[in-house]
Amino acid sequence: MSADLPIPTPVTDEDLLVAALAVRVHVPERWPQGPLCRSERVPYPCRLARWGRATLAAAGVPDEAVVVVP
Repeated sequence: MSADLPIPTPVTDEDLLVAALAVRVHVPERWPQGPLCRSERVPYPCRLARWGRATLAAAGVPDEAVVVVP
């Protein structure tokens, strides 16, 4: 597995927008082999999903505030 993307510090408004988009686009989708990222078809959570959630967390957005509808 490749390294995760670096989390920006400080987190800017633009970072928040991109992170929120990454979390909404890179969602799990059920496949016979297990959940895969809908966008990348790799095991979920993919790098961008992890980066998006970590960036939002770094900005103080609680995980339960991130609503993803697959």
